[in-house]
Amino acid sequence: MDIHTVLVLSADLADPDLKLLALLPPETNIAVGNSVEAFERLAADATVILSWSLAGQLLRDVFAMCPKARWVHSRSAGLDGVLFGELAESPVPLTNGRGVFSQPLGEFALGAILYFAKDFRRMNRNQQAGRWEPFDIVEIAGQTVGILGYGDIGRAVAARVRPIGMRVLAVKRRGPSPDQADPLVDQIFPPAGRLEMLAQSDYIVAAAPLTPETRGMLGEAEFAAMKPSAVVINLGRGPVIDEAALVRALSEKRIKGAALDVFDTEPLPDGHPFYTLENVLLSPHCADHTPDWTERAMRFFLAQFDRFAAGQPLENVVEKRQGY
Repeated sequence: MDIHTVLVLSADLADPDLKLLALLPPETNIAVGNSVEAFERLAADATVILSWSLAGQLLRDVFAMCPKARWVHSRSAGLDGVLFGELAESPVPLTNGRGVFSQPLGEFALGAILYFAKDFRRMNRNQQAGRWEPFDIVEIAGQTVGILGYGDIGRAVAARVRPIGMRVLAVKRRGPSPDQADPLVDQIFPPAGRLEMLAQSDYIVAAAPLTPETRGMLGEAEFAAMKPSAVVINLGRGPVIDEAALVRALSEKRIKGAALDVFDTEPLPDGHPFYTLENVLLSPHCADHTPDWTERAMRFFLAQFDRFAAGQPLENVVEKRQGY
């Protein structure tokens, strides 16, 4: 077996999940750091780069130091900050954490749907006020969920809402595939058909990766196409939604509400309207943070390394030129 050198970019050098790196083959050389200097000694022989909790300029600088790099892995599913020109143009494969966190995100979407359908905010407010005030709620069976970006997260959402009687629509970049019917989805639209899908949807789940094509894909025209009773749920990347347009639609009650786990700027700045809008459910980018979420991510990397070392195909290989 070849001897590999692995460079691990980690903001926290005491991260307990880094101890799992001891499960790599004993002959593996490992350097963990949060600066270029930490990798200078081993970079010339590095074959693997793990972007654990740091990316951006450091990843770019480290990649440039590694002429023998044969594989780059990102813990996260999102690639903004990870995919840069030199990596995109190189033959070095890039893999990511796609699918590792999808199940909790599917559960969050279902929870958000129930939150608005049953008006849990009102229940909580009345309980705190000691007020007995019966009101009508919405039955979600028979309602429609529209999913923008039907990848692993989108499928995790569909797998949860379909069994309880909800209709599922989806937008996929490549549009519908007649020879690959999906039992979870009633209809698949190409990107150009998203306004048609939005007009039919009671809940809109944004689960698309951030690319030049998806940036701002939910804007004024899309909010205008939605039902006044529509709820937007963003599980993908903040800039997929035009945030200013969403604030206007929520403030003017042109849509019913929004459940948001991702934002243009994180942490969300003090005084942002999302903090005070009554029709917003705000999650601080932790909808997939189960107690073992980072351990899951590390164990996925370790399984990937076994495939890499054995010369087997890697999972989650990114189409770098397309950005996902």
